[in-house]
Amino acid sequence: MTTLRQLEYLVTVVDTGSFTRAAEQLHVTQPALSHQVRALEKAVGGPLLERLPRAVRLTPLGRAVLPHARAALAETGRLHAAARRAGGLDEGELEVATVHSVSLGILPPVLRIWRARHPGVRIRLREYPHADRLQEAMAAGRADLAVGPVPAGWEGPIRELGVEEFVLVLPSDDPLAGRPEQPLPLGALADRAWVHYAPGHGLADLLDQVCARAGFTPRAAVRTEQTSAAPLLAAAGLGPALVPANLVPDRFDAAVLLPDPLVHRTLAAYTRTRPDPATTAFADLLARQACVTPERFRPS
Repeated sequence: MTTLRQLEYLVTVVDTGSFTRAAEQLHVTQPALSHQVRALEKAVGGPLLERLPRAVRLTPLGRAVLPHARAALAETGRLHAAARRAGGLDEGELEVATVHSVSLGILPPVLRIWRARHPGVRIRLREYPHADRLQEAMAAGRADLAVGPVPAGWEGPIRELGVEEFVLVLPSDDPLAGRPEQPLPLGALADRAWVHYAPGHGLADLLDQVCARAGFTPRAAVRTEQTSAAPLLAAAGLGPALVPANLVPDRFDAAVLLPDPLVHRTLAAYTRTRPDPATTAFADLLARQACVTPERFRPS
């Protein structure tokens, strides 16, 4: 089997014009060099070099093989250079997995900053409807970094990003929207039909759980797969919605209230193993720049 080392030895012998000088340049013994060249000749099926008293000369087969040997060595050099540039955040690709709500409410400002600082490192975003699917995908090696709720039983590195608060969204003229500065008891909405999430969506499970703790099962007026649609549907009067506070834009035309009891979850960035430089840089940026809960919705 032909090796890159054998190709390097052939090219060096041709460039120096001598087995002796090539051995000196490669820091190997002349017998070892000759052995590797003979092994290459055996692999390609014929002599590559004609050994003259004071020089070496390429055979016709050698002249045919030499350009390919140079090209293979050059391509290997480009491969290593690309790897070094990627490690130095000059270029490459970073695969980030997350849940739908995080990709909407938290990642866009972070990705904008990343793009400005590291334009050569592309982000490939993989989105999942449920935190369990996110964790499964990360365990299967489908991404370099996951961003979502803290994973249960995860054995790799975890970096907490902060506590994500949830808010209730009602039409601005709803009778319960009169005092937005006060948390609204979830039980006050027990008889309402809700803007719910589609089965299999992680926030569907969350809404069912928090309502169960408040003593009721939420009826669905409509179910959506799109997290971003929930506050819009609630503002339009289809029913109350429970949404991450970071999804609600400033001056949103609806009543937005904290629930009582508060609903929140801790978000984290996590990896399978010790992260590489690009992954570490992205996690650092997340920790510094991610607005997990806007200031106006943080409990006093």
